[in-house]
Amino acid sequence: MTASPTEFKALVITESTDKLTYSREITRRELDSLPEHDTLVRVSHSSLNYKDALSATGNKGVTRKFPHTPGIDAVGTIEECAGGGFALGDSVIVTSYDLGMNTSGGLAEYIRVPHEWVVHKPHMLTPLESMALGTAGFTAGLCLQKLIHNGVLADSGEVLVTGATGGVGCLAVALLAHLGFTVVAATGKLEHADWLKQIGAATVVQRDTLSDNSKPMYPARWAGVIDSVGGTLLSHAIKSTRPGGCVAACGLVQGSELNTTVFPFILRGVSLCGVDSSSTNMPARRALWEMLAASWKPACLADVTKVIKLEQVSAQLDHFLNGSVRGRIVVDLT
Repeated sequence: MTASPTEFKALVITESTDKLTYSREITRRELDSLPEHDTLVRVSHSSLNYKDALSATGNKGVTRKFPHTPGIDAVGTIEECAGGGFALGDSVIVTSYDLGMNTSGGLAEYIRVPHEWVVHKPHMLTPLESMALGTAGFTAGLCLQKLIHNGVLADSGEVLVTGATGGVGCLAVALLAHLGFTVVAATGKLEHADWLKQIGAATVVQRDTLSDNSKPMYPARWAGVIDSVGGTLLSHAIKSTRPGGCVAACGLVQGSELNTTVFPFILRGVSLCGVDSSSTNMPARRALWEMLAASWKPACLADVTKVIKLEQVSAQLDHFLNGSVRGRIVVDLT
């Protein structure tokens, strides 16, 4: 293996002196500027997520110190590693933990992270496929595990997916459909209804029809729910879940407050399960990646994925902030 270079290409976000504006630039960084962790990974692909857009615009709830390189997902090969059972040249995935938040992220040719964050890439996934899944697919998989653990099976009835054109949402639709579930996709972008049906939705509904939150409960419809939106949409979904059903909540783009009563929980026995991909322990993390690479691997990954180069990232981050992104965006750094 050739020696690592002393410099590498990266997207860098810089804070203005008055801390009011943030600029983006593709530039060369010194390898020594990376954090002093024990594992150096040469990145071949990353992906874009809403959290990356927040980091790139200076959201201090995501990233506190600048200059900074975002990118909460990365796949590549081991260049240096002092522990963890990894060898030089091993293909690995790094997602979540602090990557791309306050630790220099995957929108760069190199990352340096603790070996405890690193997972061997399953051989049945290509690097591109692993980033088409990324944190979004991993989170959708965790949500699906919650539903199944709580007794929601393919023949249990309709499963609602909110935010269905987003990263987590579209992969939840694809995963559920792949495993035989009847999926209802809720979106504010009905112009993408045909695409949602193409990747597995049986029915597509306008999200506004599910946004009334004035009643303590609604007619029971959903056997399960995967919600990446939060706010009134999550509240309505809980109130319209069938007896014994399960709601897996993993997002808050519509809001962080939950306005409901105990009625769905004590009269229908509804379970509300929170999902946090960053806190998943390593044995569970490895096991889920193996499932996503094999029996759970959606056949339509290419249909939900757009591939771009690092130079195109800045414009795509703006699209995340104005809500115009559909599906997954993979960044090719080769």
